[in-house]
Amino acid sequence: MSASGLSYGPLGDSCAHVCVDMQRLFAEPSEWATPWITRVLPMIANLVERKAEQTIFTRFVPAERAGMGAGSWSRYYERWSSMTVENIGQEMIELLPPLCSFCPPAQVVDKHIYSPWPEGRLQALLAARQIDTLVVTGGETDVCVLATVLGAIDIGYRVVLVTDALCSSSDATHDALMTVYHQRFAQQVETVEMETVLSAWT
Repeated sequence: MSASGLSYGPLGDSCAHVCVDMQRLFAEPSEWATPWITRVLPMIANLVERKAEQTIFTRFVPAERAGMGAGSWSRYYERWSSMTVENIGQEMIELLPPLCSFCPPAQVVDKHIYSPWPEGRLQALLAARQIDTLVVTGGETDVCVLATVLGAIDIGYRVVLVTDALCSSSDATHDALMTVYHQRFAQQVETVEMETVLSAWT
Protein backbone atom coordinates (compact mmCIF):
# COMPACT_ATOMS: atom_id res chain seq x y z
CA MET A 1 0.00 0.00 0.00
CA SER A 2 1.38 3.41 -0.97
CA ALA A 3 1.40 6.54 1.15
CA SER A 4 -1.83 7.62 -0.54
CA GLY A 5 -3.63 4.54 0.81
CA LEU A 6 -3.97 3.19 -2.73
CA SER A 7 -1.88 0.23 -3.86
CA TYR A 8 -0.93 1.82 -7.17
CA GLY A 9 -0.46 5.43 -6.19
CA PRO A 10 -2.49 8.65 -6.20
CA LEU A 11 -5.17 9.64 -8.70
CA GLY A 12 -4.80 12.36 -11.28
CA ASP A 13 -5.96 13.79 -14.59
CA SER A 14 -6.34 10.38 -16.25
CA CYS A 15 -8.96 9.35 -13.66
CA ALA A 16 -12.76 9.50 -14.02
CA HIS A 17 -15.55 8.87 -11.55
CA VAL A 18 -18.19 6.44 -12.83
CA CYS A 19 -21.29 6.63 -10.65
CA VAL A 20 -23.55 3.66 -11.32
CA ASP A 21 -27.35 3.99 -11.45
CA MET A 22 -28.08 6.41 -8.61
CA GLN A 23 -31.63 6.89 -9.87
CA ARG A 24 -35.13 7.49 -8.58
CA LEU A 25 -36.30 4.00 -9.60
CA PHE A 26 -33.89 2.51 -7.06
CA ALA A 27 -35.17 4.71 -4.22
CA GLU A 28 -38.42 4.49 -2.26
CA PRO A 29 -41.14 3.88 -3.24
CA SER A 30 -40.20 1.27 -5.81
CA GLU A 31 -40.14 -2.51 -6.15
CA TRP A 32 -36.45 -2.10 -6.96
CA ALA A 33 -35.74 0.08 -3.93
CA THR A 34 -32.24 -0.21 -2.52
CA PRO A 35 -32.50 0.70 1.18
CA TRP A 36 -28.90 1.91 1.54
CA ILE A 37 -29.14 4.34 -1.35
CA THR A 38 -29.94 7.29 0.90
CA ARG A 39 -27.06 6.34 3.20
CA VAL A 40 -24.42 6.46 0.47
CA LEU A 41 -25.93 9.40 -1.44
CA PRO A 42 -24.28 12.17 0.64
CA MET A 43 -20.89 10.48 0.25
CA ILE A 44 -21.30 10.27 -3.52
CA ALA A 45 -22.62 13.83 -3.78
CA ASN A 46 -19.51 15.05 -1.95
CA LEU A 47 -17.23 13.41 -4.49
CA VAL A 48 -19.31 14.64 -7.43
CA GLU A 49 -19.26 18.20 -6.07
CA ARG A 50 -15.47 18.10 -6.06
CA LYS A 51 -15.06 16.23 -9.35
CA ALA A 52 -18.15 17.06 -11.41
CA GLU A 53 -16.19 17.52 -14.64
CA GLN A 54 -14.61 14.08 -14.15
CA THR A 55 -17.92 12.35 -13.32
CA ILE A 56 -20.00 10.17 -15.63
CA PHE A 57 -23.34 8.89 -14.35
CA THR A 58 -24.76 5.70 -15.80
CA ARG A 59 -28.53 5.26 -15.84
CA PHE A 60 -30.36 1.95 -16.21
CA VAL A 61 -33.28 2.40 -18.62
CA PRO A 62 -35.89 -0.37 -18.31
CA ALA A 63 -37.87 -1.72 -21.25
CA GLU A 64 -40.77 0.41 -22.42
CA ARG A 65 -43.32 -2.35 -21.70
CA ALA A 66 -43.63 -5.96 -20.50
CA GLY A 67 -42.14 -8.63 -22.74
CA MET A 68 -39.74 -6.31 -24.55
CA GLY A 69 -36.02 -7.07 -24.68
CA ALA A 70 -33.72 -9.60 -26.33
CA GLY A 71 -33.73 -13.22 -25.18
CA SER A 72 -34.05 -13.64 -21.41
CA TRP A 73 -34.63 -9.89 -20.99
CA SER A 74 -38.12 -10.46 -22.40
CA ARG A 75 -38.83 -12.93 -19.57
CA TYR A 76 -37.23 -10.52 -17.11
CA TYR A 77 -39.65 -7.75 -18.05
CA GLU A 78 -42.62 -10.11 -17.87
CA ARG A 79 -41.60 -10.69 -14.25
CA TRP A 80 -40.90 -6.99 -13.63
CA SER A 81 -43.69 -5.50 -15.71
CA SER A 82 -44.39 -3.08 -12.86
CA MET A 83 -40.94 -1.51 -13.45
CA THR A 84 -41.29 -0.89 -17.19
CA VAL A 85 -41.23 2.71 -18.38
CA GLU A 86 -44.93 2.70 -19.25
CA ASN A 87 -45.73 1.86 -15.59
CA ILE A 88 -43.17 3.87 -13.64
CA GLY A 89 -43.00 6.92 -15.91
CA GLN A 90 -39.99 8.50 -17.59
CA GLU A 91 -39.24 10.66 -14.55
CA MET A 92 -38.20 7.62 -12.48
CA ILE A 93 -35.20 7.10 -14.75
CA GLU A 94 -33.77 10.45 -13.62
CA LEU A 95 -30.83 10.73 -11.23
CA LEU A 96 -31.61 11.33 -7.58
CA PRO A 97 -32.25 15.05 -6.98
CA PRO A 98 -28.96 15.93 -5.19
CA LEU A 99 -27.02 14.68 -8.24
CA CYS A 100 -29.05 16.22 -11.08
CA SER A 101 -27.68 19.70 -10.48
CA PHE A 102 -24.16 18.57 -11.40
CA CYS A 103 -25.17 17.76 -15.01
CA PRO A 104 -23.51 19.48 -16.77
CA PRO A 105 -20.54 19.44 -16.38
CA ALA A 106 -21.03 15.81 -15.28
CA GLN A 107 -22.24 13.60 -18.12
CA VAL A 108 -24.89 10.89 -18.31
CA VAL A 109 -24.67 7.58 -20.19
CA ASP A 110 -27.85 5.55 -20.54
CA LYS A 111 -27.80 1.76 -20.81
CA HIS A 112 -30.45 -0.90 -21.23
CA ILE A 113 -28.65 -3.81 -19.56
CA TYR A 114 -26.57 -4.24 -16.40
CA SER A 115 -23.24 -3.45 -18.05
CA PRO A 116 -22.44 0.00 -19.46
CA TRP A 117 -19.87 -1.38 -21.90
CA PRO A 118 -21.58 -3.22 -24.81
CA GLU A 119 -23.48 -0.16 -26.04
CA GLY A 120 -20.16 1.64 -26.47
CA ARG A 121 -20.79 5.24 -25.42
CA LEU A 122 -19.07 5.07 -22.03
CA GLN A 123 -15.84 3.67 -23.44
CA ALA A 124 -15.88 6.26 -26.23
CA LEU A 125 -16.16 9.09 -23.70
CA LEU A 126 -13.34 7.68 -21.60
CA ALA A 127 -11.09 7.10 -24.62
CA ALA A 128 -11.64 10.66 -25.81
CA ARG A 129 -10.40 11.89 -22.42
CA GLN A 130 -7.49 9.41 -22.32
CA ILE A 131 -8.79 7.92 -19.07
CA ASP A 132 -7.00 4.89 -17.64
CA THR A 133 -8.41 4.82 -14.08
CA LEU A 134 -11.99 4.59 -12.86
CA VAL A 135 -13.30 5.45 -9.42
CA VAL A 136 -16.55 3.50 -9.11
CA THR A 137 -19.49 4.26 -6.80
CA GLY A 138 -23.22 3.54 -6.81
CA GLY A 139 -25.44 0.48 -6.95
CA GLU A 140 -25.99 -2.32 -6.84
CA THR A 141 -22.73 -3.80 -5.59
CA ASP A 142 -23.70 -7.26 -6.82
CA VAL A 143 -25.45 -6.41 -10.11
CA CYS A 144 -24.72 -3.25 -12.13
CA VAL A 145 -21.59 -2.30 -10.17
CA LEU A 146 -20.33 -5.85 -10.67
CA ALA A 147 -21.00 -5.64 -14.43
CA THR A 148 -19.27 -2.26 -14.58
CA VAL A 149 -16.21 -3.47 -12.68
CA LEU A 150 -15.78 -6.73 -14.62
CA GLY A 151 -16.06 -4.94 -17.95
CA ALA A 152 -13.56 -2.32 -16.84
CA ILE A 153 -11.12 -5.05 -15.79
CA ASP A 154 -11.44 -6.75 -19.18
CA ILE A 155 -10.75 -3.48 -21.00
CA GLY A 156 -7.72 -2.86 -18.79
CA TYR A 157 -8.73 0.07 -16.61
CA ARG A 158 -7.33 0.51 -13.15
CA VAL A 159 -10.43 0.27 -10.92
CA VAL A 160 -10.80 1.99 -7.56
CA LEU A 161 -13.94 0.77 -5.81
CA VAL A 162 -15.21 3.07 -3.05
CA THR A 163 -16.43 0.67 -0.38
CA ASP A 164 -18.53 3.13 1.62
CA ALA A 165 -20.17 4.58 -1.50
CA LEU A 166 -21.75 1.35 -2.74
CA CYS A 167 -25.25 0.06 -2.05
CA SER A 168 -27.30 -3.09 -2.57
CA SER A 169 -30.75 -4.43 -1.73
CA SER A 170 -29.07 -7.55 -0.29
CA ASP A 171 -26.62 -7.43 2.59
CA ALA A 172 -25.54 -11.02 2.01
CA THR A 173 -24.59 -10.65 -1.65
CA HIS A 174 -23.05 -7.21 -1.06
CA ASP A 175 -20.76 -8.76 1.55
CA ALA A 176 -19.99 -11.72 -0.72
CA LEU A 177 -19.03 -9.46 -3.61
CA MET A 178 -16.85 -7.29 -1.42
CA THR A 179 -14.96 -10.46 -0.48
CA VAL A 180 -14.60 -11.33 -4.17
CA TYR A 181 -13.32 -7.84 -5.04
CA HIS A 182 -10.79 -8.01 -2.20
CA GLN A 183 -9.57 -11.55 -2.69
CA ARG A 184 -9.90 -12.39 -6.38
CA PHE A 185 -9.28 -9.11 -8.21
CA ALA A 186 -6.60 -7.46 -6.07
CA GLN A 187 -4.30 -6.80 -9.05
CA GLN A 188 -6.98 -4.85 -10.88
CA VAL A 189 -9.35 -3.55 -8.20
CA GLU A 190 -8.37 -1.39 -5.23
CA THR A 191 -11.01 -1.25 -2.50
CA VAL A 192 -10.78 1.89 -0.38
CA GLU A 193 -13.04 4.24 1.56
CA MET A 194 -14.12 7.64 0.27
CA GLU A 195 -11.74 9.50 2.58
CA THR A 196 -8.82 7.85 0.81
CA VAL A 197 -10.16 8.79 -2.64
CA LEU A 198 -10.71 12.43 -1.65
CA SER A 199 -7.21 12.75 -0.25
CA ALA A 200 -5.52 10.86 -3.11
CA TRP A 201 -7.25 12.54 -6.09
CA THR A 202 -5.30 15.71 -6.73
